[in-house]
Amino acid sequence: MQLVLFDCDGTLVDSAGLIHEVMARTLTQFGFERPALGVTKGVIGLSLDLAIARVLAREHVDEEAIAMAAHYKSIFAGVRAEAQHTELLFDGIRPLIDTLCQRDALLLGAVTGKSRRGLDTVFDAHGFRPHFIVSRTADDCPSKPHPAMVSECCRETGMDAKDTLVIGDAVYDMQMAKAAGARAIGVSWGYASVEALRAAGADAILDHPQELLRYIG
Repeated sequence: MQLVLFDCDGTLVDSAGLIHEVMARTLTQFGFERPALGVTKGVIGLSLDLAIARVLAREHVDEEAIAMAAHYKSIFAGVRAEAQHTELLFDGIRPLIDTLCQRDALLLGAVTGKSRRGLDTVFDAHGFRPHFIVSRTADDCPSKPHPAMVSECCRETGMDAKDTLVIGDAVYDMQMAKAAGARAIGVSWGYASVEALRAAGADAILDHPQELLRYIG
């Protein structure tokens, strides 16, 4: 039996454009300049208040970052509703999930810096909710790279971390997996470079979703 835990943004869905637009509108609302897309991509995966603090080059989350996170959440659904801002599955993700959910020896889960509402929205949009039996979000645990998301998913499913794969596109995903004692699998189609993922401890890098099947079983 194996537990396979997927990150969401940058791994299952391409949400960089949406996240960047909401981040940019939030910063300008508070009197800051629009960030570069690369800056936003660099913090995707962190919990929202910490991500905003990092964009502002602050070491710690302060009251302004908390207020900005609240504003971000308040406008997110409206920006998502605009036609040009969607969270589409990356090529190959749907057939991969369809294949994995047919295997009795696998349990699927999600570990994400999104809110619970955000994850549910993505899963409902793509029909994934029945396939993922466990999940942890920014509403449930400390921000990545803290290992709590992985450790709690293992505990809930009765799985050992050594039998768990964490699939993600961010340095924080790799660091989280290694801290929890799980295997870290990076993906090249997300927002961090392959070099950065390897430096963060990735045990393997996928160039296409179907390559994950090599590490199952």
